[in-house]
Amino acid sequence: IMTDKQMWNEYTKANPKADKYDAWCFGGTTPDMPNILATLVLSGKKTATASAYPCYQIENVKLPPVGGYNIILNIDNEAICITETTKVYTVPFCDVSEEHALKEGEGDLSLKFWRNCHSEIFVNELKEIGMEFTQEMLVVCEEFHVVYPSR
Repeated sequence: IMTDKQMWNEYTKANPKADKYDAWCFGGTTPDMPNILATLVLSGKKTATASAYPCYQIENVKLPPVGGYNIILNIDNEAICITETTKVYTVPFCDVSEEHALKEGEGDLSLKFWRNCHSEIFVNELKEIGMEFTQEMLVVCEEFHVVYPSR
């Protein structure tokens, strides 16, 4: 069990050009969802995620950079793994592809499952910032691969 700083120090010993990272925990509709998703990332089954673009706008935050590093945390803020972002794009919720849903690695891997799960998450997130979810809302789709620990 490591903190994000400890894991980053381990990673940068072998990868000294890696200069910065974001550390975060997945959200979800159940208390154990962040840990389940972190485990899916670590196993290599989950290679993508999605977030509500309006949240980036409200918080005035840039989209994740391609080549950027993320330390995925569990619900107890323990570092699980480090990912490197390989692709970032925005698309209306209604146009998220089956391919993206499959890369998210959740449930039965179907687009239907993805839409049901994510519409519930996005409704709750947008409610917190005083907005309503729509099928046309932009979604930030991010693809990544695990770089630490190596498999």
